[in-house]
Amino acid sequence: MTRNAALRDRTVALFVAEDYEDLEFWYPYYRMQEEGADVVVIGPSRDTFTGKHGVPVDVNLTVDDVSPDHVDGLILPGGYSPDRMRRSPDMVEFVKDIHRQRKPVAAICHAGWMLASAGVAEGTRLTSFYSIKDDLVNAGAKWVDEEVVEDGNVITSRTPADLPAFCRAIIRSVGDQ
Repeated sequence: MTRNAALRDRTVALFVAEDYEDLEFWYPYYRMQEEGADVVVIGPSRDTFTGKHGVPVDVNLTVDDVSPDHVDGLILPGGYSPDRMRRSPDMVEFVKDIHRQRKPVAAICHAGWMLASAGVAEGTRLTSFYSIKDDLVNAGAKWVDEEVVEDGNVITSRTPADLPAFCRAIIRSVGDQ
């Protein structure tokens, strides 16, 4: 496979847990690989998790296995998995660490819940699936209804329909690291 150079020598972490939104995991997974990134799949445990549409993904790493120092960006897919991920203090701390290091943190759909739990939403202009707007506003976010929103190192989108713009923003941001 010929790889583009945009993300060569970059490592992108992709979080996953049970009931993830299949498209919001797999589309970025393959787009980052296509751009040359080493994509590591991180879950709350080394298990196989099933997406909302039945697609399984094997997790080989937990946050205990990977240092935020060795990751150039983090992608948080939506579905209901962010509600499960935020129950893991280690996963929430990983998000905080990536954000503190000013590396890209990208969240789509319900993944804004992870931003809220990590304290990243406060004072940040972002978007999400509309049903968690109140949660994010209550966490101090400046919520807007746009395809993709970039505020500093935080990248957010609303739904699978936004994936092309979401991935372009991630590729640009991680490539600039």
